[in-house]
Amino acid sequence: MSVRLCRGALLHSLFTLASSMDNTPLLQMRGISKAFPGVQALQSVDLTVYPGEILALVGENGAGKSTLMKVLNGVYGADAGEILWQGQAATIHSPHDAQRLGISMIHQELALIPYLDAGKNIYLGREPAGRLPGTVNWRSLYRQAQADLDRLGLEVSVRTPVRFFPIAQQQMIEVAKALSMDARLIVMDEPTSSLTDREVETLFGQMRALRAQGVAVIFISHRLEEVLHIADRVTVLRDGQLVDTRPVSELSTDDIIRMMVGREMGQIFERRSTPPADEVVLEVRGLGRGERVRDVSFALRKGEILGVAGLVGAGRTELAEAIFGARPATAGTILLDGQPLRIRRPQEAIRSGIGFVPEDRKRQGLFLRMSVAANVVMAALRRLTHGLFIRWARVEQITSDFVTRLDIRTPSTAQRVRNLSGGNQQKVVIAKWLTLDPKVLILDEPTRGIDVGAKAEIYRLMNQLAERGVGILMISSELPEVMGISDRILVMHEGRLAGIFDARTATEDALMNAATGINPV
Repeated sequence: MSVRLCRGALLHSLFTLASSMDNTPLLQMRGISKAFPGVQALQSVDLTVYPGEILALVGENGAGKSTLMKVLNGVYGADAGEILWQGQAATIHSPHDAQRLGISMIHQELALIPYLDAGKNIYLGREPAGRLPGTVNWRSLYRQAQADLDRLGLEVSVRTPVRFFPIAQQQMIEVAKALSMDARLIVMDEPTSSLTDREVETLFGQMRALRAQGVAVIFISHRLEEVLHIADRVTVLRDGQLVDTRPVSELSTDDIIRMMVGREMGQIFERRSTPPADEVVLEVRGLGRGERVRDVSFALRKGEILGVAGLVGAGRTELAEAIFGARPATAGTILLDGQPLRIRRPQEAIRSGIGFVPEDRKRQGLFLRMSVAANVVMAALRRLTHGLFIRWARVEQITSDFVTRLDIRTPSTAQRVRNLSGGNQQKVVIAKWLTLDPKVLILDEPTRGIDVGAKAEIYRLMNQLAERGVGILMISSELPEVMGISDRILVMHEGRLAGIFDARTATEDALMNAATGINPV
């Protein structure tokens, strides 16, 4: 064992020495520009990546990070600029061209086929040939795929369709797919947004191993503490332009935020001066649904932000879906303003005054091909029709009001939602429910995958809603967020209530103890 470790350390040292002597870039993107209707997404952006380095690419939503990477991957063609691969001009018209060069990309929007199993997704289009022409060696495929997942510490069956996996596990399958391609450069666009701390550390271990083998990684993340922990250098984009590229050793979180937003951020979490009312708007008694939600009881006060914390699989989303009727409860009682409700489907929750912003905004919260206006008024469409006709003037007025009120950055209300940044898409989802003036708003991971500036805007919006008396149930995997914005914190463990804490006095240790089943209520 010790001999192998010494040999591995020696090889790593030799590689590091060789890398330090070779300053030839693996990738150079020079003067890249890209425009969409009404939006200049990139303006003369330069990016350089060296072999065996982890380069973090950061910026606010809409800064151009994903667009730049899609140009690199051949999804978009650049309007101007050039790409050099190992010093030679490269022509990349498609993802297949990028893969041939040795570039693999994990997109922020998962690219898995839900009805195919994990093994087929990992090796889709690269299936090992069988003995007979035109056949696939399925045994070899599943053996290789299982090894790829085992390498990441993901204990799942490769023969299970991916639609049965939670988002966190689907994300790890995407990572396994990229790693299986033996790429020279791997682009990871928000790969940790749905992962647990343990899964993140496993992924970081793989990234370090790739770096030691001379593979380069472009790491896109809004979690700046992760950037400082894993990256070698940081490139910052703002409004489609390059701000700077600097070594991590020269930067702090405040430095990166200042470069990203062009100003001092100040305090991200601002607690309201007005406490919640004593009046209970939503009460849940003994709520249950199978093993995922078991005998959960709590009360949400008018104007209160009640955070919901817990590990992946604790039943947080299932609790929200049971309240909203997406997956109706099989036991217990739900009361709104003291009156019992029987919620069997979402329409009944909506009519009662309950709104739900889901975790996966792109698949569950938006119609991406439709306009901002169509998405904003979708939940209130009945109120905006007269017979068979839609009152378009009223639609435009409502949408314009919300665009101004929520600072939704869009060229017009006719812009397709898919062309907006993640933070602005999230605001559109929230606006959709605000058109109904809800009494209760459930937010499942409301800031997942959006930048620090957009997060601060979402927090301000939540505080404004609470000031108006809306009861907010907020699910989040980020403990600093739960502790910073909530009035009280409900912690779940294996489908059960593990504790309710005052957010002003709660500690991370106490919340994690409850989340892991230590010292539950």
